[in-house]
Amino acid sequence: MLSELLVRPERTCSTIGKSKICDLHPKEPWILASLYSGTVYIWNYHSQVLNIPGTFKVFKVAESPVRSAKFIACKQWIVTGADDKTVAVHPTLPYVLSASDDMLIKLWDWEKGWECTQNVPGTFRLCNTACFQIWNLSSPAPDFTLDGHSKGVNCIDYFMRGSKPYLISGSDDHTAKVWDYEAKSCVQTLEGHTNNVSAVCVHPELPLIITGSEDGNVHIWDGATYRLENTLNYGFERVWAFGCMKGSNRIVIGYDKGTIMVKVLRSHIGVPWASGLRRKRKRNVDLYN
Repeated sequence: MLSELLVRPERTCSTIGKSKICDLHPKEPWILASLYSGTVYIWNYHSQVLNIPGTFKVFKVAESPVRSAKFIACKQWIVTGADDKTVAVHPTLPYVLSASDDMLIKLWDWEKGWECTQNVPGTFRLCNTACFQIWNLSSPAPDFTLDGHSKGVNCIDYFMRGSKPYLISGSDDHTAKVWDYEAKSCVQTLEGHTNNVSAVCVHPELPLIITGSEDGNVHIWDGATYRLENTLNYGFERVWAFGCMKGSNRIVIGYDKGTIMVKVLRSHIGVPWASGLRRKRKRNVDLYN
């Protein structure tokens, strides 16, 4: 059990549109968000006024919703996907992975002039039901399939517990499930949302699991006991995205009506920054705002 969980909303980063994806730069104080309007923006969260030069940049990249955006920090690039649905950047290799409604997964190598080095057809038909598949870069076939949700799977995240790998998935069945990667089995179902689970995240620095839903709620769970520690709702309607990074206790949340950054702390009552803040007690959780 977490001894004390403090969640402090730091600031509303933007209310300019529906945020589909959020990403945090690993070295700079930048938030990258893609919008339903076809634009992406980069926001410096150390500054709080939009008209400061260099604080806020907006790029129009498509006429359709931009459903994914990621930093390639080593190159100081960003990569975006509009109705290609999603892109992922490999943390060490020069690869970008894209997935699309055309049922294709494509692997792109930017050191080879953005050559498509793998093209796997027909891979998402099963996953549009209630399962998802695990792949290896060295093989065109999936290693295995995880099946347990009763409706479509919307999002996944990898995490480590000690030396063991795990995954978490969010589904239209209103639940998130934690999976043992090696045993290929579900070890916990997280229940409590009243609509589709649209975003999941395991914090890289704190022992927390974070789930977001189209019900507008963000649930924060103890990563060891799976106990629900807090529920956040800022009235920004549906939740679509989270952004976290190693070395930081911040979380960026993307909603229908904008983007909010919060700071999560485990601490004791009476910490200096808590003075002057209004405290709401919920079970063993303190929410300051």
